[in-house]
Parts: sequence; C-alpha cells; structure tokens
Amino acid sequence: MGGDGKVFTLAEVAEHNHSKDCWLVIDGKVFDVTKFLDDHPGGDEVLLSATGKDATDDFEDVGHSTSAKAMMDEFYVGNIDTSTIPSKVKYTAPKQPHYNQDKTPEFIIKVLQFLVPLLILGLAVGIRFYTKSASA
Repeated sequence: MGGDGKVFTLAEVAEHNHSKDCWLVIDGKVFDVTKFLDDHPGGDEVLLSATGKDATDDFEDVGHSTSAKAMMDEFYVGNIDTSTIPSKVKYTAPKQPHYNQDKTPEFIIKVLQFLVPLLILGLAVGIRFYTKSASA
C-alpha cells in the first residue's frame, strides 16, 4: 500500500475535488484517484461526483470486481477521521393530516362502523325469529 497511514479530515479530503486533484473516501480510507480518472470505466464524472463525502455506498452499489478493489491499493494515501464524517440521517416523512375524501366527520364514521354490524346482526336474528315463529 502507498501512503503512510496519515489521517485526514473530511474537509481536507473535500478540497481535492477536481480533475487535476481528486481524492475519495471509501471504507474509511482515503484514495488519490487523480491518475485513474482517465482510465475509470464509468468516466471521470462518476469519481468527481463522489468527492467531499463518504463514497463507500456509491462504490459498493456499483458492484466492483475483486480486481478493481485490489487495484485501489496503489491509490491509497491515508485514513479518514471518521468523526469528521456526518452521520447519516434517516429520512422520515412529515406527518400528514388524515384526509377524509367525502368530508364526513370522523365521529359519524366511527358510529356507523359500530352500528351497521349491530343492525345486520339484529336483522339476522329478527329474520330467524320470524321464520321460526311463522313455521310453528
């Protein structure tokens, strides 16, 4: 491996964000991929867009081969101070008010949900009682 195990902050790595000087953070390691920009199969834009952040997920999502991963050793310049990488924030959708399409008050809906089954049960019992008394 190249590099002497120097530790960089994300801000330091983010300064290397153009085609003449391009560094990436992958798996807690810092890589100077400037010399690889022209040879990268996905194009230099892909690498340049991954600067200034932890590019581990981007790298893994593509599904690089083991030979591509082994090639990274020659670009290694040090490690990242992980405390300088912002933690990932999980997105939670904002609370939405309940939408009542027909504008019926919620109370009426709840009453109907209670009464309709009772009415059906009462009707079934009444019909059964009426048919038994009529046949007797």
